Order: sequence, then structure tokens, then C-alpha cells
Amino acid sequence: MASRCWRWWGWSAWPRTRLPPAGSTPSFRHHFSTQEKTPQICVVGSGPAGFYTAQHLLKQHPQAHVDIYEKQPVPFGLVRFGVAPDHPEVKNVINTFTQTAHSGRCAFWGNVEVGRDVTVPELREAYHAVVLSYGAEDHRALEIPGEELPGVCSARAFVGWYNGLPENQELEPDLSCDTAVILGQGNVALDVARILLTPPEHLERTDITKAALGVLRQSRVKTVWLVGRRGPLQVAFTIKELREMIQLPGARPILDPVDFLGLQDKIKEVPRPRKRLTELLLRTATEKPGLEEAARQASASRAWGLRFFRSPQQVLPSPDGRRAAGVRLAVTRLEGVDEATRAVPTGDMEDLPCGLVLSSIGYKSRPVDPSVPFDSKLGVIPNVEGRVMDVPGLYCSGWVKRGPTGVIATTMTDSFLTGQMLLQDLKAGLLPSGPRPGYAAIQALLSSRGVRPVSFSEWEKLDAEEVARGQGTGKPREKLVDPQEMLRLLGH
Repeated sequence: MASRCWRWWGWSAWPRTRLPPAGSTPSFRHHFSTQEKTPQICVVGSGPAGFYTAQHLLKQHPQAHVDIYEKQPVPFGLVRFGVAPDHPEVKNVINTFTQTAHSGRCAFWGNVEVGRDVTVPELREAYHAVVLSYGAEDHRALEIPGEELPGVCSARAFVGWYNGLPENQELEPDLSCDTAVILGQGNVALDVARILLTPPEHLERTDITKAALGVLRQSRVKTVWLVGRRGPLQVAFTIKELREMIQLPGARPILDPVDFLGLQDKIKEVPRPRKRLTELLLRTATEKPGLEEAARQASASRAWGLRFFRSPQQVLPSPDGRRAAGVRLAVTRLEGVDEATRAVPTGDMEDLPCGLVLSSIGYKSRPVDPSVPFDSKLGVIPNVEGRVMDVPGLYCSGWVKRGPTGVIATTMTDSFLTGQMLLQDLKAGLLPSGPRPGYAAIQALLSSRGVRPVSFSEWEKLDAEEVARGQGTGKPREKLVDPQEMLRLLGH
């Protein structure tokens, strides 16, 4: 993934050997004065945003020291806990992050929750600069009646459950129903639909957790509906994920040709990626499949479909009121043009029976510390190009900076830019001068509070244990899902 990203933007060598393109910030590598010789920098969060920020700082400043703090005992954030188990190629970026962690000027400290074990003011006291890159660990609520019923959960929690995120291991989704409804039409929604409908034997050789695979083997879910408020031209998923769904073994797509009427003319004007995506939807909905594809669809025991122009109003309870039994949807129509297209209710309603409801309408960041400004409406830290508003020496990168959008490559660019701003401020003398203690001061605080951080070499022991456990069953790894077990294995 990482190597591909460089090519996407034609940067191939920047920021390694070439000056950046015109209009971007120049490299600072050989222009720091003696006072800026050994800046101590702290990064909070070890997902793509944290690691890419650290990578940039280490490459661009020959003496910078970067400490990465992580709440989990293990690194890599959403690369480990968000990327689908059947997309191992996306996880190759872990190799790049591991190289960064192996730098003599970088340290990883897992099992340290900033805001609980140590505060942001304490970090700011110990370091020349602090970068918050802790991502979006919450989900946007539906805010409709019935959302609290058993049988309703967020797609984010479901993804965390099958990917081994410790806090989601108690989820125990009930897959004894025949129909699941996913509210949302982005890539996360498609990931969840694909995992629900993939024959379990196809997941056996992935890093999905043992517990999740066991539950999926018993699943009775045969149909998955993905519901969106707007139409085919506004879906948020990408063509690769759509193609995977269309070709999913043992499953057939259900698309209503009526939803695509008049679309042929509209797509002439749209940008090429959107055009290709819509053309694939259009062909799938309206063209008769070839003999081979028709035979494959006829033999499929499972199905998935896209329901457009529907907005959830209520999760309907079962007769005894004990669990979810369906979703009441308002029929919508579109108003406005292009980006301003809004879904407005027509007044018609429709009930969609199901036994499982997964909300996939977006991730959301949480505030980490009372001392850090936070915009709860937008779910981001207010910032200008990564500089946190009104707090000199405090920065942010990734989803907590710009909101939960984009792929790993988007986060890479974003994190490099935050890194450049920090180095600019360092060069301009805007950060504290004089030495800072860095980890030595924080280690003393953590020790006094009974917190035992996990180093990167200790993570590598856990990594080796996971790989060894997976070998017996032909999996790349069997993830450890209990932080207490991880700490026990390390003798903490």
C-alpha cells in the first residue's frame, strides 16, 4: 500500500531525495541551528497517522527523537483493527511502520492511555512538541427510536469484533436471523456485508479471530440489505469493494433497475472514478448476465442488495419488545445538484424486516483531555494545517485532524503536512528552547501510577506468539484479543 501511494501522486522520491513539488513546504533536513539539535517529540496514537507523522519527522530532522504512545498494548491502529481480514495486501504498510519503529531515534510505548494514565499537559511539559494522532474510536449514533434494542450495533463495533479489538470481544452478535440490514453505503458497510456473506471456509486462512470465525460458521444470515438515503450517484464505497461484492462466491446482487432510470445521461458529466463506479452498478442492475454468471447467480444461496432513497426512522421491536425485528424507512427523493444534493422525505414509509441492524454512518473522534480544544459537532480538534488552535506546540494529524474520511494514502499526505508544520515552527524558534526530558519524565510518572508500558521489542514477542498460534491452522496469525493475556505473556 505504502509504495503504491507514492506512485499515485507522482511523488516517487519525495520526501526522500528530491525537493517537494512547487507550492509545498521545502525539506528542512540540513537547516536546523544548534538549539534545535535534539527536539523531543511525542506522538499520541500508533495507527497510520501516528506512524506517518513519526516517519516524516525522523526523515526530515537528523536528530529528532520521537516517542509514540498507544492505548492498546499492540501497535498499528486501524491497520490491525479496521482493515478487513480478507484484504491482507492493505496491511503490508505495517512493514514500513516497523522500519520506523526500529529507528534508534523512535520508541513505541503501548498500554499507555493518554488522558487517563498521563495527561496532555504532562506530555507538553516533557516534550518540545506533542502530536495528537489518535484517530476516531467512536461511531456516529443513528439517533432514532429503538437504537438501543438487542440486535442493533455499530458496524465499527462489528469490525472491531471480527478483527480482535479488545473492547469489542464481548459483542457476541446474534446471526441466527435470515436478514441483516446495514444502514450506510460506504466501504465499511461493504466490508461488513462481505464478511457476513463470505463462505466461512474462504476466511479460514485470514487473520480473522477464532471466535468470530466460529460464530460466522453458525450464521443463518442469507440476505444483507445496504440502505442509503440518497441514490446510486451518491454511494460512498469505491469500485474495488463493489467489484468484490458482485463477484462474491455463493452470493448474488439484488439491484432494482428502476433506481437507475435516467442515470445513463447523468453520468456523462461526473468525474471518471464516479463514472466507472456508476457504470458498473448500472450494468449489474440492468444487463442480463452471461451464461456462466447467470448459472453462478442461480446457484447462489445468499444475496445482497442496495436500497436507495431510504432514510431510517425507527428500529422496530419484536412482538415481545425484546429485540430488533426490522427498520422503518422513510422514502426520500433528491433535491439540489452535485455536492449539495440532499435527501428529503416524500411522506411515504416502508418497513424492512430483519433480525440484525448494523449502523455504518461514520466514525467519530472523542476528546482526549480537557486541556485540548475539541469541536464535538464536527468531531475534530480545531486546527489550522495541523496546528491546534490557541495551543502552541500542540499538533494533530489524521482523522482527529480532518474527520474520518479517506484511505491510508490520504492519511499519509495529511500526516506529512502536519510534520512539515511542526518542523517549520521548530526552525522559526516557536517551540520551547533548551532540553526537554522526554520519555524519562513520563516513565517516572507512569511508574508511580502503576502503569507498565509495552515496548516495540515486547510487541515483537507478542507478534511472534500470534504467528506461531496461527501456523497450526494455516492462518497468518491468531490474534491475541485479551490485553491481560498479552501482559502475562510479557511477564508484566
